[in-house]
Amino acid sequence: MMATPIYEFAQMPRPASGRMADASRRPVRLPGEAPSVGVIYNPRSHGNQGADFDCGVSPHVHIAKPGDRSQLPIALTEFASRGIELLVINGGDGTVRDVLTSGLAIFGDDWPAIAVLPKGKTNALTVDLGVPPEWNLQDAIDALDNGSRVYRRPIEINAANDLSASKVLGFILGAGSFTKATQAGQSAHRLGAFNSLAVGVTTAWTIAQALFAGSENPWRKGSRMKVELGANRTPMAHSGRGDTDYRQLLFASTLERLPAGTHPFGKLKSGLKIVALDQISRRTAALLPIAIMGREIANPRERGIHQLSAPEFTLEIDDQFILDGEAFPAGKYHIGQGPELQFIAP
Repeated sequence: MMATPIYEFAQMPRPASGRMADASRRPVRLPGEAPSVGVIYNPRSHGNQGADFDCGVSPHVHIAKPGDRSQLPIALTEFASRGIELLVINGGDGTVRDVLTSGLAIFGDDWPAIAVLPKGKTNALTVDLGVPPEWNLQDAIDALDNGSRVYRRPIEINAANDLSASKVLGFILGAGSFTKATQAGQSAHRLGAFNSLAVGVTTAWTIAQALFAGSENPWRKGSRMKVELGANRTPMAHSGRGDTDYRQLLFASTLERLPAGTHPFGKLKSGLKIVALDQISRRTAALLPIAIMGREIANPRERGIHQLSAPEFTLEIDDQFILDGEAFPAGKYHIGQGPELQFIAP
């Protein structure tokens, strides 16, 4: 059982009603004029608990506090009708995932600029963007004109056998022992470890399990999964170590910088990147700290470590997998890249 709950999709979500944004409604701002800003504020995010968000910032700042994710399309449709220039997401990675997923049917390929205030238990996206922990709403608004722009395409997931289901957008996907690590991460959060510290704790625990657990331990056994790369559905190579139907771990992301200074993809930076572990030996597991920090090890593929990039892939899995802290059910999924989004950074 999980130490604290992770929300689980019983099935992929269904498309919510919302009106597609009209780019022509986004007015051209005159010199010296304040930008129109929409803020999604999640009061349940770790960094927001016990704090009341200042809703009287300015008449050009429109703030929505959706009670749950089903209300997000309503808030985002309202923002689209106002022609907002900047969408501010006040919450952690899970809030970002929900906003991007809900906004896909509304903004399509014409999103406003996006800023993220790092208020969650995990804030991997803001680590990638270089946003400091103390960043606030006014900082984000000021950065619209004076900051930098970072372009990222989120991971896009849809059920391969259910075309009526919604696509889900996020940035960090994992399966196998990654799912176990996410469960362990809930324990780390409960003990007061968040962000990079939580990543360090769960990474260390994962490596310890790979080193000392038996071959049938769930951490070492991983999950039965089939991964096919690209539009041609080329099967991902396997070293032959352990059961070839299993992978000990699968991890994928479009981020270029990850918490705790980790570099699991080696020299790969842009696009959709994947690292997969076969049922590796204890000797290879001892080298994982080196590989995770981005240093090369000899013959990684022969050892059962696969680092690669692909524009898309399919994942057929008999176990749950995780996207930004949320559990998805076993099944077959198509995984690609969503629209290119423009993020505001200092």
